[in-house]
Amino acid sequence: MSRHDASDLAQRLGRQAEAVCRHYLSSGRREGRYWLVGDARNTPGRSMYVRLKDSPKGPAGKWTDAATGEHGDLLDVIRESCGLIDFKDVAEEARAFLSMPPPEPEPRQHHRESPAPHGSPVAARRLFGMSQPIIGSLVQAYLRERGITDLRGTGNLRFHPRCYYRPDERSPTEVWPAMIAAVTDLDGKITGAHRTWLDPRRRDKAPIDTPRRAMGDLLGNAVRFGIGGEVMAAGEGIETVLSLRQVLPDMPMLAALSAGHLAACQFPDTLRRLYIVRDNDLAGDGARDGLIERANAAGIEAIVISPELGDFNEDLRTLGIDALRTEARLQLAPQDVARFMMLAST
Repeated sequence: MSRHDASDLAQRLGRQAEAVCRHYLSSGRREGRYWLVGDARNTPGRSMYVRLKDSPKGPAGKWTDAATGEHGDLLDVIRESCGLIDFKDVAEEARAFLSMPPPEPEPRQHHRESPAPHGSPVAARRLFGMSQPIIGSLVQAYLRERGITDLRGTGNLRFHPRCYYRPDERSPTEVWPAMIAAVTDLDGKITGAHRTWLDPRRRDKAPIDTPRRAMGDLLGNAVRFGIGGEVMAAGEGIETVLSLRQVLPDMPMLAALSAGHLAACQFPDTLRRLYIVRDNDLAGDGARDGLIERANAAGIEAIVISPELGDFNEDLRTLGIDALRTEARLQLAPQDVARFMMLAST
């Protein structure tokens, strides 16, 4: 696509700036001539503002993030909020939103692009790109049923209203809503996706044989919440990690998706202290031991955090958030309590 075509798309989006923001930045809200949100990845907050109407200060659709100094147009919003990598995919998404016909094929193009191999990283990126923000969706309702209400830093979770599910090669394909989680490497590149199919009537996992499945390159990678630094936590399940984030919302965490992958996940060079979020089972014990050994060999302090029941989501749902907060406080290093602990509201 030429620079002229990109500029034309940006201008068309700008003419529908508020509709674009409502769709891709649903965590924000309109205030006067601007749309306010946390960032271009649709994080709740107010530091990023998008101009909704042309003004002497600039055209509609231009945005600035006061917290980081970043700025751009609505094509950048689509790229960031959808987790897209290639500009071709950004343009395709923008055209779909604008209900524009696909561009004419270039003269030398004699064949259609081949579909992404089933289960590949490319297929995972496309699935994530086709999904929607979770605010106001069935995913938000599902997480709320599990006691997870603070969704800060969850831009890598999305909602797909009609995600294909096939029990096996001999069975017909079914369609269910799903929570889609982006699996990323240390550089933030999407290498895979994790699907949790949902039942809209019960706000629970769908009544199918395997309601959770992952695709793409998973080994060493994970579903990441927050940017890893000197301190972070690592666990198996998405809901387990998000449960702990209800009382430690600013601590970077990752969900490795299984005990085997937890033992093999990669960590940033900046890491100095790792909290291992353990599940109370034999597989969790094995992952804990392997991770402690790897961390110690790399000069990283490893601290195991154990739930009272089967996992931290079970603790959150059964014992309540105050009990979970107390559990975490007793197992964290004192300096991390002061730095990361969300105090109970009074």
